[in-house]
Amino acid sequence: MLTELKREAFEANLRLPEHGLVQLNFGNASAIDRSRGIFAIKPSGVDYRTLRAADMVLVDLAGRQVEGKLRPSSDTPTHRILYNGFSEIGGVVHTHSRYATGFAQAGRPIPALGTTHADFFCGEVPVTRGLKRAEIAGEYEVHTGRVICATFARRNPGEIPGVLVYRHAPFAWGPTAAKAVENAVALELCARLAYLTLQLRPAGRPIEQDLLQRHFRRKHGPKAYYGQAD
Repeated sequence: MLTELKREAFEANLRLPEHGLVQLNFGNASAIDRSRGIFAIKPSGVDYRTLRAADMVLVDLAGRQVEGKLRPSSDTPTHRILYNGFSEIGGVVHTHSRYATGFAQAGRPIPALGTTHADFFCGEVPVTRGLKRAEIAGEYEVHTGRVICATFARRNPGEIPGVLVYRHAPFAWGPTAAKAVENAVALELCARLAYLTLQLRPAGRPIEQDLLQRHFRRKHGPKAYYGQAD
């Protein structure tokens, strides 16, 4: 079972450079086995071209490394906080994709301007507050996870499966690692479309709520009708 968990995380990590979401070694993906309380994550700094499924590192929800000879990603504490904070998610992805990172660095949420955005995110993709000096100097990655969870205190992480960390970069998640990758791809696409739209129409207004809800609900929730039945 844990071999399959490693395989799931490995395949999710390979999708990131394939989709152009990471440059060099920036980025990581993880997958969790909820029944065991263990997640698999990319090892720190390992080149994607040499990465193997066996290299995935297993970590429990208390932060203990339970299997693997390599050090886990430096973002592992953030993944752990998200798994503990968002009980329904099964995978987490972190990238430094160009357009989403641009919005994060600018401290601007990605506005919901059209139906492409509405197909994946039921509202704007928010940006977190900036970390305080003490948070940066302390358990930086832990505080990164906490500030993400705080940003979703009044938001549904199932309806907005992504966030921009202020001055940093995006995180995305989903019910599986593969779905988290899909949401990371969608996040970057929506960021790019928003950037282009705001260049063409700087005063562009958010999409109408009825259109936003129609597009989101036809793909998500109990009344979804997009695609084929399971």
